[in-house]
Amino acid sequence: MNHKLYLSIAPGIRHITITEMNQNFPLTIAFITERLAGYRRRAIENSPFTRSAVLMPLVKRENEFDLLFTKRSETVEHHKGQISFPGGAADRADKSATDTALRESFEEIGLPASAVQIIGAMDDLQTPSKFVVTPIVGVVEHLPPLQLNKKEVAEVFFIPLERFFDQSLRRSEFRERDGIRREVFSYDVWDEPVWGATAYFVHQFIGLLQEG
Repeated sequence: MNHKLYLSIAPGIRHITITEMNQNFPLTIAFITERLAGYRRRAIENSPFTRSAVLMPLVKRENEFDLLFTKRSETVEHHKGQISFPGGAADRADKSATDTALRESFEEIGLPASAVQIIGAMDDLQTPSKFVVTPIVGVVEHLPPLQLNKKEVAEVFFIPLERFFDQSLRRSEFRERDGIRREVFSYDVWDEPVWGATAYFVHQFIGLLQEG
């Protein structure tokens, strides 16, 4: 699959555009919203782990979508240098996981809540780093200029959603931790693999869109 890499005007923000894309799925806002509306998500209640949330931003680009990712800084407290979605731990003032995801996204990359249309959520995930993470899916039809908090985010980049349907770019392996065997996913879609909890959320989301 041929692709070109373009640097955006804003420092630390880049777009990847794909010249050949998979057109097998009707990736419209209505289609994605319908799939999420019919999904019975798994919530983790009463966990001693820290509650947190991430925003999975689907950024509209002409007739397609990009997923927005961040590369965390080397000075942030948790998950240094990792590829992630914007997000973080819940504050006492947050009334919901959506509040947490939107607040953290604004604090980390300057994405205002007013620019995001929340359309659903995927399963909670309990991570080895002792967080319970809720992934919130939101659509950004018109991306405003972003302002990165360099203490937390080194870079923002965009990957066409269609790339994650290409199974040749996905890898998985089983790992055991604390006596539990888990399948760990990664995607070779950027300079560095998208892996860990972030890849899990993407894998689950793509699976939902492919159902039926």
